[in-house]
Amino acid sequence: MAVAALESTTDEVPTLRVVRGEVRIDLDAARVAVADLLVALGQDPDGPHLADTPRRVAAAFAEMLTPRQFNLTTFPNDDAYDELVIVRDIPFHSLCEHHLLPFKGVAHVAYLPGERILGLSKLARVVELFACGLQVQERLTKQVADWLTEHLEPKGVGVVVQAEHLCMSLRGVEAHGALTVTSALQGLLRDDPRSRAEFFSLAGAAR
Repeated sequence: MAVAALESTTDEVPTLRVVRGEVRIDLDAARVAVADLLVALGQDPDGPHLADTPRRVAAAFAEMLTPRQFNLTTFPNDDAYDELVIVRDIPFHSLCEHHLLPFKGVAHVAYLPGERILGLSKLARVVELFACGLQVQERLTKQVADWLTEHLEPKGVGVVVQAEHLCMSLRGVEAHGALTVTSALQGLLRDDPRSRAEFFSLAGAAR
């Protein structure tokens, strides 16, 4: 779960330190587990080419499962801007919780400002916050929308995620290049047909 702790209480630029629930990773235990997995798969973890593989794999998973903290800074919407703000093609990668294989793609994130506006880079930070971990794409999409609604209190939020899942392209059906598209809409972007249509048009995902 992501939490935000108030760092500054000024009216002009409130800043929240954003963290996600503490991730406890035992690198030594992970290294042993990877070595055991290699043995179970008929490989020799003590061989010259695999001797350092358990350590590397443990470190790689630790990195992919540990989200970075960041400061969420918002500003007063002094100009009463009331049009859509959208950042397209935010790259991300995550790990499928069903197969521990990566899925990666882009997210398009938009909001209709209320009383405050958000630094644009923070939209990418929120995507990264929830992508870093064991995930399914549907949950990831909704978590980004829910988080922005809770912490920014905009008039509306829209999120579209497009991703290729290696668990689908490298195994099973082997559908190379197939993209999964998910969306989450809240507020006016869900309730107002014109706002909804504008968002999907700007996101390049007409619905």
